[in-house]
Amino acid sequence: MFKKILITFFSFIFFSTAAAEDIFLSLKKNKVNVRYGPSFDTPIKYIYKKINLPIKQIDKKENFRRIIDHKKNSGWIHVSQLKKINSVIPLKDKILYKKASNFSKPLAKIKKGRVLVVQKCENNWCKIKTGKFKGWIKNKNIWGKVN
Repeated sequence: MFKKILITFFSFIFFSTAAAEDIFLSLKKNKVNVRYGPSFDTPIKYIYKKINLPIKQIDKKENFRRIIDHKKNSGWIHVSQLKKINSVIPLKDKILYKKASNFSKPLAKIKKGRVLVVQKCENNWCKIKTGKFKGWIKNKNIWGKVN
């Protein structure tokens, strides 16, 4: 009985810690190969064509990282094609504001799924850049890690 409780306790601690330590990365290039396995010898599964696309690392083996994106696509990417996270994707349409306030001037409507490059985050807001627009969005309902 004690052994069962101990195993349950450590399982809970391990999985709670693992979930809290999600590792997000961004694509470094405009064309990134995603492979079936962690080797240049394995076939290409698909190709990302979006620089700064945020992805989540779910495993690693030597110089390859197994990733998953916001649409649940997964595969292996070489570390040379990845960089520290600097972007997010809104999961719902957002309003881009001039300042970090709901009472600020709205600048644009940001559609869900658009890649947003994060410049900084404060409280519940992130200053972002996308295309020709720059401004603030609420950081609720976004995919990727914000500080």
